[in-house]
Amino acid sequence: MQTIIGADVQAAASILQQGQLVAIPTETVYGLAANALDEKAVVQIFEAKNRPRFNPLIIHVGSIAAIAQYAILSNLAQTLANALMPGAFTLLLPKLPIVPDLVTAGSPKVAVRMPNHALTLQLLQQLPFPLAAPSANVFGYVSPTTAQHVYDGLSGRISYILDGGACTVGVESTIVEVIHDAVVVHRVGGVSIEAIEAVIGTKVQLPAATHRPLTPGQLKSHYATTTPLIRGNVSALLDAFADKKVAIIGLNTYYDGLPKAQQYLLSANGSLAEAAQHLFKVMRLLDAKDYDVIIAEIFTDEGLGKAINDRLERAQVLHK
Repeated sequence: MQTIIGADVQAAASILQQGQLVAIPTETVYGLAANALDEKAVVQIFEAKNRPRFNPLIIHVGSIAAIAQYAILSNLAQTLANALMPGAFTLLLPKLPIVPDLVTAGSPKVAVRMPNHALTLQLLQQLPFPLAAPSANVFGYVSPTTAQHVYDGLSGRISYILDGGACTVGVESTIVEVIHDAVVVHRVGGVSIEAIEAVIGTKVQLPAATHRPLTPGQLKSHYATTTPLIRGNVSALLDAFADKKVAIIGLNTYYDGLPKAQQYLLSANGSLAEAAQHLFKVMRLLDAKDYDVIIAEIFTDEGLGKAINDRLERAQVLHK
């Protein structure tokens, strides 16, 4: 199968209406999309990604009003949607029967979001169905933030990549669920916990990671580079791996004892938003080089720093 990169929304819509796959841009990462209401189309997502079917998918809609066609919104969930959508924010909601169990891995709940990307919103508003769309990469690897990243991983498996430029957020959406009067964060991501708490006026709750997830992004091992990635005290790890060829992922500070050419700073001015935007791109860049070990800082545990730490923590699990 020939894989084409282009910006033709009509072509993408036509392919999706034929029950085939299209990689789509969002502000978070690129997604591998299919008609969420067509089980035969959704099966192709799992096959193209080598994704286990116990791992549920997010469905993407073109408006907040459209959510009610597929799920039940409580008053608090509606308030969150109105405040934080479109954006890097996903709600886990009781699903309606129209959503296939394959999409939710048998769960009675479905994850729904409205992406904040003009090209994909244009696409969604032309389609009579929502799009199921996990990240457009082979399962478990670093998520793609450019059309070229998608091509590198899925060329020959899908026919079309809708090119919307580089992702502006760079980490996946935050996933939350309203349980009674509490808001539970299942995955930290592009909308900070602080932003959610500002909407609801109370603290959120955080569940533990699991081997059988209720939502995407809960697996303990995910986003992994092929090169071993270790997260921790950088100076101590440099000593521990003194006999190895090492690269560092950091925020904006160089470390003594290693050439600057081997240190990859995510934001010269210390912006966590910019760091999140560049994280997956840098992880992929380093994985393509001949390093023995990638060392990553522990970022400040606030704002998007939580999402960066989460992705790096999951990336290193395979190498423990």
